[in-house]
Amino acid sequence: MYKLIYYSLFCWIFLLVSCNNSKQESAEQPPATAQSDTTATTRQVKTILFFGNSLTAGYGLDPSESFPALIQEKLDSLKLPYKVINAGNSGETTAGGNGRVDWVLRQPVDIFVLELGGNDGLRGIPVTETRKNLQAIIDKVRAKYPEAKIVLAGMQIPPNMGARYANDFRNIYPELARKNDITLIPFLLEGVGGEVKLNQRDGIHPTAEGHRILAENVWEVLKDVV
Repeated sequence: MYKLIYYSLFCWIFLLVSCNNSKQESAEQPPATAQSDTTATTRQVKTILFFGNSLTAGYGLDPSESFPALIQEKLDSLKLPYKVINAGNSGETTAGGNGRVDWVLRQPVDIFVLELGGNDGLRGIPVTETRKNLQAIIDKVRAKYPEAKIVLAGMQIPPNMGARYANDFRNIYPELARKNDITLIPFLLEGVGGEVKLNQRDGIHPTAEGHRILAENVWEVLKDVV
């Protein structure tokens, strides 16, 4: 009789402990839907890649003062799900960019902002070469990421190399934008180029205040793309 009672009591305690352990394990396991939601949120973050020279890199400034970093701040303030990557390389020509872009495109890109050509103009590189290299970069982006949106930053140079060269150089950007049906920033340095107080001592690279204006020039166009 007593054995039967002890046996029944033992079974009841065993079942109670087992149930409590199961509940504890269930509580420690995060719901599958929560994991899926987190993964989905991560995948929704898109990438904006700024590909350019020292202007994009923010030469002479803290990285946080460059216009791509300021664009990231703008996106964050608007709670837009975008991550900005600054792929600026000081001294880059369009030929150098064409050679480097394949490596940069190893990562997924949703919006590609192309800012190159200024160093070509300062060196007097033939306009035909600059146009060919920019077109090659555009072609590579489209081949790798057909759905990516491309934004081309227009550039102008002083008439040091002659008025005809400066004019032909300026026309490269709207012509490529029309040909490839891509978005154009008419002139990246609008309101900054030639303004002494907005440029560093070299007269070429914008100050932190200058980069804030560049960011405004970019955002004026980019806001309709994102």
